[in-house]
Amino acid sequence: MSEIQQYEQTEAGACQWPRQENSRMSKEPTDVSGDQKIRTGINGEYIFDNTRPQAESRFSLLSSLYDERSIHYIEQRGIQEGWSCLEVGAGGGSIAAWLSSRAGATGRVLATDIDPRLLQALTFPNLEVRQHDIRNEPLPEREFDLVHARLLLIHLPERELALKRMVAALKPGGWIVLEEFDEPSLLPHPTLFSGDDVLKLRDAFQQVLTARGANVRYGSALARRLQANGLMNVGAEVNGSMWQSGSAGTSLMKLACQELRELIVGTGLITESEFDADMKRADEPDFLMPSPVMWTAWGQLGG
Repeated sequence: MSEIQQYEQTEAGACQWPRQENSRMSKEPTDVSGDQKIRTGINGEYIFDNTRPQAESRFSLLSSLYDERSIHYIEQRGIQEGWSCLEVGAGGGSIAAWLSSRAGATGRVLATDIDPRLLQALTFPNLEVRQHDIRNEPLPEREFDLVHARLLLIHLPERELALKRMVAALKPGGWIVLEEFDEPSLLPHPTLFSGDDVLKLRDAFQQVLTARGANVRYGSALARRLQANGLMNVGAEVNGSMWQSGSAGTSLMKLACQELRELIVGTGLITESEFDADMKRADEPDFLMPSPVMWTAWGQLGG
């Protein structure tokens, strides 16, 4: 019995694709106030909830920052009309929409998300949207020419199981493309570069993510993890940039921090006034900060 089969039997029952249900996953808001310490996620839920009013703006900024690069790496894997594609953690749906257009009438795309409400507006005839929790539910095995996920695994304490399930979903010869941040790889370094902006807000933000089970260094491990899962033709590249005031990157950082403000202040690493000062600093014309680096790794299933 394979390792993935053992996982499925012990954690998710029979290895078959579950029927879509109309029910939504219930989520309780996190209450962190006063000197209360930050905690791991309630029920292990994704910290950036798709029900929040900031969700659409967050995904729009992510799309403007990273879609072009994601498409570049997918195209390098040779995607063509007729491919069967899986997008895990599809979020706002921009890559799922592109995959649907690229796979064409003879191809198919399955887009999954723990909360797919932002995917419901997509109307491609070859696109299927499913509510799915990769931590607890199996994926169809040996069905896809391409599996793609972006900024998913760093947030999952069960990331190794999720990766095994994605690899098991590949057809022989199929490709997986994964993209994840490695936050500490390009942090500001005022000792070496006196102009680098250092925000206490950024450190506290990382602490919140880590306390919720995120691995903010996972990006640089992607290629090794693909090799460890038996893939061939493994490769990886890293990309980063400098974020200025008013840029999509800085706007994304500010939006995410505002979304998690209560948790961030709850760490005790930053006061309310320091939070506001750092947010204001990010709007000043001379603000310049290195982005988190994005690692993209790919691998192919033999056969």
